[in-house]
Amino acid sequence: MNRVATCIVLPAILLVFLVPSTKVCAFDLVPVDAGRGPVDLYVPDANTPGDPMPLLLLLHGYTSSGSGQEAYMNFSAVVDEFGFLYAHPDGTVDVAGNRFWNATYACCNFFNSQVDDSGYLRGLIDLIGASYSVSDVYIMGHSNGGFMSYRMACDHSDRITAIAGLAGATFLDPADCGSPSPVHVLHIHGTNDDTIYYNGGCIGANCYPGAVSSVEQWAGFAGCDPIPDTSAPDLDLVLGSPAPDTNVSRYFAGCSQGGSGTLWSIIDGSHSPNLVPDFSYLVADYFFSLPNHGELFRDGFESGETSAWSTVVP
Repeated sequence: MNRVATCIVLPAILLVFLVPSTKVCAFDLVPVDAGRGPVDLYVPDANTPGDPMPLLLLLHGYTSSGSGQEAYMNFSAVVDEFGFLYAHPDGTVDVAGNRFWNATYACCNFFNSQVDDSGYLRGLIDLIGASYSVSDVYIMGHSNGGFMSYRMACDHSDRITAIAGLAGATFLDPADCGSPSPVHVLHIHGTNDDTIYYNGGCIGANCYPGAVSSVEQWAGFAGCDPIPDTSAPDLDLVLGSPAPDTNVSRYFAGCSQGGSGTLWSIIDGSHSPNLVPDFSYLVADYFFSLPNHGELFRDGFESGETSAWSTVVP
Protein backbone atom coordinates (compact mmCIF):
# COMPACT_ATOMS: atom_id res chain seq x y z
CA MET A 1 0.00 0.00 0.00
CA ASN A 2 1.27 3.46 -0.84
CA ARG A 3 2.23 5.74 2.01
CA VAL A 4 1.39 9.39 1.40
CA ALA A 5 3.87 12.01 2.56
CA THR A 6 2.99 15.66 2.98
CA CYS A 7 5.43 18.56 2.73
CA ILE A 8 4.66 20.87 5.65
CA VAL A 9 5.46 24.52 5.01
CA LEU A 10 7.34 26.08 7.94
CA PRO A 11 7.87 29.76 8.73
CA ALA A 12 10.84 31.16 6.86
CA ILE A 13 12.90 31.56 10.04
CA LEU A 14 12.79 27.79 10.54
CA LEU A 15 13.77 26.87 7.01
CA VAL A 16 17.09 25.05 6.93
CA PHE A 17 16.68 22.44 4.22
CA LEU A 18 13.19 23.30 2.96
CA VAL A 19 12.55 25.45 -0.08
CA PRO A 20 10.29 28.39 0.85
CA SER A 21 6.84 27.79 -0.57
CA THR A 22 3.19 28.58 0.08
CA LYS A 23 2.16 25.26 -1.45
CA VAL A 24 1.33 22.22 0.63
CA CYS A 25 2.64 19.34 -1.43
CA ALA A 26 1.87 15.66 -1.27
CA PHE A 27 3.34 12.67 -3.02
CA ASP A 28 3.00 8.92 -2.83
CA LEU A 29 5.84 6.86 -1.42
CA VAL A 30 5.86 3.56 -3.26
CA PRO A 31 8.27 0.84 -2.06
CA VAL A 32 10.35 -0.77 -4.82
CA ASP A 33 12.80 -3.61 -4.25
CA ALA A 34 15.64 -4.34 -6.67
CA GLY A 35 17.13 -7.01 -4.44
CA ARG A 36 18.35 -5.16 -1.35
CA GLY A 37 15.10 -4.42 0.37
CA PRO A 38 12.48 -1.73 -0.24
CA VAL A 39 13.46 1.73 -1.45
CA ASP A 40 10.91 4.53 -1.27
CA LEU A 41 9.98 5.88 -4.70
CA TYR A 42 8.50 9.37 -4.54
CA VAL A 43 5.70 9.70 -7.08
CA PRO A 44 4.46 13.27 -7.73
CA ASP A 45 0.91 14.04 -6.68
CA ALA A 46 -0.09 15.17 -10.17
CA ASN A 47 1.07 11.94 -11.78
CA THR A 48 -1.24 10.52 -14.42
CA PRO A 49 -0.62 6.82 -15.15
CA GLY A 50 1.12 6.44 -18.50
CA ASP A 51 2.41 10.02 -18.65
CA PRO A 52 6.20 10.17 -19.10
CA MET A 53 8.17 11.46 -16.11
CA PRO A 54 11.89 11.79 -15.42
CA LEU A 55 13.51 9.70 -12.70
CA LEU A 56 16.08 11.16 -10.30
CA LEU A 57 18.32 9.00 -8.12
CA LEU A 58 20.20 10.71 -5.27
CA LEU A 59 23.38 8.92 -4.13
CA HIS A 60 24.85 9.54 -0.69
CA GLY A 61 28.46 10.07 0.32
CA TYR A 62 30.74 7.68 2.19
CA THR A 63 29.47 6.97 5.75
CA SER A 64 26.13 8.64 4.98
CA SER A 65 22.79 7.17 3.82
CA GLY A 66 20.04 7.90 1.37
CA SER A 67 17.87 9.52 4.03
CA GLY A 68 20.83 11.54 5.31
CA GLN A 69 21.60 12.80 1.82
CA GLU A 70 17.96 13.73 1.30
CA ALA A 71 18.01 15.69 4.57
CA TYR A 72 21.06 17.59 3.29
CA MET A 73 19.84 18.34 -0.24
CA ASN A 74 16.05 18.03 0.12
CA PHE A 75 15.04 17.02 -3.40
CA SER A 76 11.69 15.84 -2.07
CA ALA A 77 10.72 19.51 -1.79
CA VAL A 78 10.69 19.90 -5.59
CA VAL A 79 9.22 16.52 -6.61
CA ASP A 80 5.75 17.95 -7.14
CA GLU A 81 6.89 21.28 -8.58
CA PHE A 82 8.93 19.68 -11.36
CA GLY A 83 7.01 16.40 -11.59
CA PHE A 84 9.68 13.69 -11.40
CA LEU A 85 10.04 10.28 -9.82
CA TYR A 86 12.65 10.26 -7.08
CA ALA A 87 14.53 7.77 -4.91
CA HIS A 88 17.55 7.93 -2.60
CA PRO A 89 18.82 4.34 -2.21
CA ASP A 90 21.48 3.12 0.21
CA GLY A 91 24.86 1.64 -0.59
CA THR A 92 26.07 -1.41 1.31
CA VAL A 93 28.03 -1.40 4.59
CA ASP A 94 31.77 -2.12 4.52
CA VAL A 95 33.76 -3.98 7.18
CA ALA A 96 34.37 -0.71 9.02
CA GLY A 97 30.61 -0.22 9.36
CA ASN A 98 30.34 2.60 6.80
CA ARG A 99 27.92 2.81 3.89
CA PHE A 100 29.63 3.21 0.53
CA TRP A 101 29.29 2.85 -3.22
CA ASN A 102 31.72 0.73 -5.24
CA ALA A 103 32.40 3.50 -7.74
CA THR A 104 35.79 4.36 -9.22
CA TYR A 105 39.15 2.98 -8.11
CA ALA A 106 39.72 6.07 -5.95
CA CYS A 107 36.47 6.11 -3.99
CA CYS A 108 35.28 4.42 -1.94
CA ASN A 109 35.62 0.64 -1.95
CA PHE A 110 38.40 0.62 0.64
CA PHE A 111 38.12 -3.06 1.56
CA ASN A 112 37.95 -4.62 -1.93
CA SER A 113 34.30 -5.60 -1.77
CA GLN A 114 32.92 -7.41 -4.81
CA VAL A 115 29.53 -5.69 -4.51
CA ASP A 116 28.10 -4.64 -7.89
CA ASP A 117 26.53 -1.27 -7.15
CA SER A 118 26.47 -0.34 -10.83
CA GLY A 119 24.37 -3.41 -11.59
CA TYR A 120 22.14 -2.81 -8.58
CA LEU A 121 21.36 0.78 -9.54
CA ARG A 122 20.78 -0.22 -13.16
CA GLY A 123 18.36 -2.87 -11.91
CA LEU A 124 16.57 -0.27 -9.80
CA ILE A 125 16.24 2.05 -12.81
CA ASP A 126 14.89 -0.75 -15.01
CA LEU A 127 12.49 -1.91 -12.29
CA ILE A 128 11.02 1.56 -11.97
CA GLY A 129 10.96 1.89 -15.77
CA ALA A 130 8.89 -1.30 -15.99
CA SER A 131 6.12 0.26 -13.89
CA TYR A 132 6.29 3.90 -14.95
CA SER A 133 6.85 5.68 -18.24
CA VAL A 134 10.31 7.10 -17.50
CA SER A 135 11.30 9.85 -19.90
CA ASP A 136 14.84 10.57 -18.62
CA VAL A 137 17.17 9.26 -15.94
CA TYR A 138 19.10 11.76 -13.84
CA ILE A 139 21.60 10.91 -11.12
CA MET A 140 22.81 13.32 -8.44
CA GLY A 141 25.56 12.33 -6.02
CA HIS A 142 27.68 13.80 -3.25
CA SER A 143 31.32 12.83 -2.68
CA ASN A 144 31.37 8.99 -3.00
CA GLY A 145 27.93 9.37 -4.58
CA GLY A 146 29.42 11.84 -7.05
CA PHE A 147 32.05 9.28 -8.01
CA MET A 148 29.22 6.74 -8.38
CA SER A 149 27.24 9.05 -10.64
CA TYR A 150 30.22 9.14 -13.00
CA ARG A 151 30.52 5.35 -12.80
CA MET A 152 26.86 5.02 -13.78
CA ALA A 153 27.37 7.35 -16.75
CA CYS A 154 30.32 5.21 -17.85
CA ASP A 155 28.52 1.90 -17.47
CA HIS A 156 24.99 2.82 -18.51
CA SER A 157 25.08 5.75 -20.89
CA ASP A 158 22.27 4.05 -22.81
CA ARG A 159 19.98 4.79 -19.85
CA ILE A 160 21.47 7.90 -18.22
CA THR A 161 20.45 11.28 -19.62
CA ALA A 162 22.48 13.43 -17.23
CA ILE A 163 24.41 13.31 -14.00
CA ALA A 164 25.30 15.91 -11.40
CA GLY A 165 27.77 15.60 -8.58
CA LEU A 166 28.96 17.67 -5.64
CA ALA A 167 32.59 16.99 -4.66
CA GLY A 168 33.07 13.86 -6.76
CA ALA A 169 35.23 12.96 -9.74
CA THR A 170 35.33 10.65 -12.73
CA PHE A 171 37.94 7.99 -13.54
CA LEU A 172 41.49 9.28 -13.76
CA ASP A 173 42.12 7.26 -16.93
CA PRO A 174 39.38 7.81 -19.54
CA ALA A 175 40.02 4.27 -20.82
CA ASP A 176 38.63 2.92 -17.54
CA CYS A 177 35.29 4.46 -18.48
CA GLY A 178 35.03 2.48 -21.70
CA SER A 179 33.29 4.09 -24.67
CA PRO A 180 30.18 5.77 -23.30
CA SER A 181 27.54 7.52 -25.36
CA PRO A 182 27.32 11.29 -24.75
CA VAL A 183 25.87 12.22 -21.36
CA HIS A 184 25.20 15.67 -19.91
CA VAL A 185 27.45 16.28 -16.89
CA LEU A 186 27.13 18.92 -14.16
CA HIS A 187 30.11 18.98 -11.81
CA ILE A 188 29.81 21.06 -8.61
CA HIS A 189 32.92 21.53 -6.46
CA GLY A 190 34.27 23.81 -3.77
CA THR A 191 37.69 25.23 -4.52
CA ASN A 192 38.71 24.75 -0.86
CA ASP A 193 37.45 21.17 -0.58
CA ASP A 194 40.03 19.45 1.66
CA THR A 195 38.54 15.96 1.27
CA ILE A 196 38.18 15.56 -2.50
CA TYR A 197 40.48 18.21 -3.88
CA TYR A 198 39.21 20.59 -6.52
CA ASN A 199 42.41 20.14 -8.55
CA GLY A 200 42.52 16.37 -8.12
CA GLY A 201 44.47 14.14 -5.76
CA CYS A 202 44.88 10.61 -4.45
CA ILE A 203 43.22 8.46 -1.82
CA GLY A 204 45.97 6.03 -0.88
CA ALA A 205 47.50 4.78 -4.10
CA ASN A 206 44.42 5.57 -6.22
CA CYS A 207 44.16 8.99 -7.79
CA TYR A 208 41.30 11.00 -9.27
CA PRO A 209 41.14 13.98 -11.65
CA GLY A 210 40.19 17.49 -10.65
CA ALA A 211 36.90 19.24 -11.30
CA VAL A 212 37.94 20.86 -14.57
CA SER A 213 39.55 17.66 -15.86
CA SER A 214 36.44 15.61 -14.98
CA VAL A 215 34.17 17.93 -16.94
CA GLU A 216 36.61 18.22 -19.84
CA GLN A 217 36.82 14.43 -20.07
CA TRP A 218 33.05 14.13 -20.49
CA ALA A 219 32.82 17.14 -22.79
CA GLY A 220 35.47 15.34 -24.86
CA PHE A 221 33.36 12.17 -24.97
CA ALA A 222 30.61 14.34 -26.52
CA GLY A 223 32.98 16.06 -28.94
CA CYS A 224 32.38 19.50 -27.41
CA ASP A 225 34.56 22.51 -28.11
CA PRO A 226 37.31 22.35 -25.43
CA ILE A 227 37.09 26.10 -24.74
CA PRO A 228 34.40 26.73 -22.11
CA ASP A 229 31.86 29.51 -22.23
CA THR A 230 32.06 31.55 -19.00
CA SER A 231 29.43 34.16 -19.86
CA ALA A 232 26.64 32.67 -17.74
CA PRO A 233 25.80 34.59 -14.54
CA ASP A 234 27.41 33.42 -11.33
CA LEU A 235 25.25 31.50 -8.87
CA ASP A 236 24.65 31.69 -5.14
CA LEU A 237 24.89 28.17 -3.69
CA VAL A 238 26.19 28.64 -0.14
CA LEU A 239 24.41 30.23 2.79
CA GLY A 240 26.37 32.97 4.53
CA SER A 241 28.94 33.45 1.79
CA PRO A 242 29.31 36.63 -0.26
CA ALA A 243 26.84 36.31 -3.11
CA PRO A 244 27.23 35.25 -5.80
CA ASP A 245 29.75 32.58 -4.79
CA THR A 246 29.84 30.15 -7.71
CA ASN A 247 31.38 30.55 -11.16
CA VAL A 248 29.78 28.79 -14.14
CA SER A 249 31.71 27.27 -17.05
CA ARG A 250 29.83 25.52 -19.86
CA TYR A 251 31.10 23.19 -22.56
CA PHE A 252 28.26 23.00 -25.05
CA ALA A 253 29.49 24.28 -28.43
CA GLY A 254 29.82 21.56 -31.06
CA CYS A 255 28.64 18.77 -28.75
CA SER A 256 27.06 15.59 -30.03
CA GLN A 257 23.37 15.28 -29.27
CA GLY A 258 22.85 14.11 -25.71
CA GLY A 259 26.10 15.40 -24.23
CA SER A 260 27.60 18.53 -22.69
CA GLY A 261 29.68 19.62 -19.70
CA THR A 262 28.95 22.21 -17.03
CA LEU A 263 31.09 23.18 -14.04
CA TRP A 264 29.85 25.11 -11.01
CA SER A 265 32.96 26.16 -9.05
CA ILE A 266 32.09 27.26 -5.51
CA ILE A 267 34.72 29.85 -4.63
CA ASP A 268 36.29 28.94 -1.25
CA GLY A 269 33.66 26.21 -0.92
CA SER A 270 34.19 23.20 1.36
CA HIS A 271 33.45 19.50 0.89
CA SER A 272 29.96 19.77 2.41
CA PRO A 273 29.00 23.43 2.10
CA ASN A 274 25.97 24.89 3.86
CA LEU A 275 23.78 24.88 0.76
CA VAL A 276 21.12 27.48 0.05
CA PRO A 277 17.51 26.25 0.45
CA ASP A 278 16.89 26.33 -3.30
CA PHE A 279 19.92 24.19 -4.18
CA SER A 280 17.67 21.27 -5.15
CA TYR A 281 15.59 23.61 -7.31
CA LEU A 282 18.69 24.86 -9.15
CA VAL A 283 19.91 21.32 -9.87
CA ALA A 284 16.45 20.15 -10.95
CA ASP A 285 16.16 23.21 -13.19
CA TYR A 286 19.50 22.28 -14.78
CA PHE A 287 18.19 18.79 -15.56
CA PHE A 288 14.87 20.02 -16.88
CA SER A 289 16.52 22.65 -19.10
CA LEU A 290 18.61 20.16 -21.03
CA PRO A 291 17.95 20.10 -24.78
CA ASN A 292 16.86 16.47 -24.84
CA HIS A 293 14.75 16.61 -21.68
CA GLY A 294 11.49 14.76 -22.18
CA GLU A 295 12.79 12.00 -24.44
CA LEU A 296 12.00 8.43 -23.47
CA PHE A 297 14.77 5.93 -22.74
CA ARG A 298 17.20 5.91 -25.63
CA ASP A 299 16.66 2.29 -26.51
CA GLY A 300 13.96 -0.20 -25.69
CA PHE A 301 11.29 2.47 -25.33
CA GLU A 302 9.29 4.49 -27.79
CA SER A 303 10.51 8.07 -28.11
CA GLY A 304 9.02 11.23 -29.48
CA GLU A 305 7.57 12.86 -26.35
CA THR A 306 8.06 16.61 -26.19
CA SER A 307 9.03 18.68 -23.19
CA ALA A 308 7.17 21.65 -21.79
CA TRP A 309 10.47 23.03 -20.54
CA SER A 310 13.10 25.13 -22.26
CA THR A 311 15.73 23.63 -24.52
CA VAL A 312 18.53 25.99 -23.49
CA VAL A 313 21.79 24.16 -22.88
CA PRO A 314 22.80 25.04 -19.30
